Amino acid sequence: MANKEETRKIQFTGKSSYIISLPKQWVLELGLKQGDQIVVTRQGTSTLQLVPSKLHLKTNQGEFATFEIEHDDDAPTITRKLVSLYFLGFSTINAKPKTGRLQPSQRIAIKDTVKKILMGTEIIADSTDGMTIQVLVNLLELSVDGAFKRMLHLAKSMLNDALLALQEANFDLAKEVVNSDDEVDRFGFYIIRQLKIAIQNEHIMKEMGFENQRSCLGYRVIVKNIERTGDHGVSIAKDLLEFKKPIKNKVITKIKEMNKFALSVMDDACLSLFKKDFKQAEITLQKIDNITKYEKGVLDSIKSSKDDEEIYRVRRIIENIRRISEYASDISEIVLNMTVEKILKK
Repeated sequence: MANKEETRKIQFTGKSSYIISLPKQWVLELGLKQGDQIVVTRQGTSTLQLVPSKLHLKTNQGEFATFEIEHDDDAPTITRKLVSLYFLGFSTINAKPKTGRLQPSQRIAIKDTVKKILMGTEIIADSTDGMTIQVLVNLLELSVDGAFKRMLHLAKSMLNDALLALQEANFDLAKEVVNSDDEVDRFGFYIIRQLKIAIQNEHIMKEMGFENQRSCLGYRVIVKNIERTGDHGVSIAKDLLEFKKPIKNKVITKIKEMNKFALSVMDDACLSLFKKDFKQAEITLQKIDNITKYEKGVLDSIKSSKDDEEIYRVRRIIENIRRISEYASDISEIVLNMTVEKILKK
C-alpha cells in the first residue's frame, strides 16, 4: 500500500464508543479479517500507532534483566555478559554480586563497558551491592544507516590518520588512532542491537527501512567489514609504535595512493548499499581489481631498498590496505544479493 494520506470521519456508536474505519487495501495486504485484534499505542499527544497483534511480536524493549556476577568473574567475562544483554534489546540491566559485594575491579569493568562499548547507555545506580544500566537511546532516534555512516567515517579517518602518523613519526596521533577503535566498535554494537530487534518484529523492521530479514543479515556482515576496516587502521598505527620510526617519503606516497583507492571503492560499495543500487554494486566490483596496480606501485618503490626491516613493514602495511578493497568487494556482492530481484522482469 502506498504511503497515501487518507481522511476518515470519527463516528459515535453506543453510549461511549468512537470508531473510525480502516483502509480496505491495508487490511487486505496484511491478511486481516473480522475479529482480528489491533494493538493501539499512543505516541505523544496527537498520534496513535496501529499494529496488528500478530505483527506486534514481543521484544525486550522496556524489559528489565538481572544477571549475577561471580566473585572471580574478570573484566572480559563481565563485558561479554553485558554486551549479550545489550544485543538482546533489554532497556534496563541490573548487575549484582552472586555473593558478598562487587569487587572494585568489577565495578570499573562495568563502567568501562558502558562508557566505551555500549552506545546510548548510562549507569543510574552504583554501589557495592549492584549496578543498574539504563539504555537511553530510542529505537529510531539514530537510524541504522545514520550509525553506519558515522562508523564508516570513523574507520576511514583512522586509516588516513595512521598513514599520516607513519609519515610524520607522530606517536600521539598513532595512539589516538588506536584509541578510536573503541568508538567504531560502539557504533557496531549499536547497529547489531538494532538488527536483532528488527528481526524479532516485522513492524519495527519496516520502520527501520529493511524490506526483509535477509537485508538485516546482509547488514550484519557489512558492519563486521567496517569494524575490520578500523582494525587495519589500528594495525598500521601500531607499526609506528612498534618500530619507532617513519617509512621513507617516496614509499609512503605510494602507500597513500593505494589507501586512497581502497577507501574510494569502499565508499562506492557503501553508496550502492544506501541507494540499493544493483548497477552501482556491479561497477564497483569490476573497479576493485585495479587495487593490484596500486599494490605494484608500492612494491616497485621498495625494489631497490636494502633495508629488510622496512621491506617487511611495507609488505605488512599494504596487506592491511588490500584487505579493505576485499571488504568493499564483499559489500558489493551482498548488495547484489539484496537487490537482484529489482532487475528481474515483471
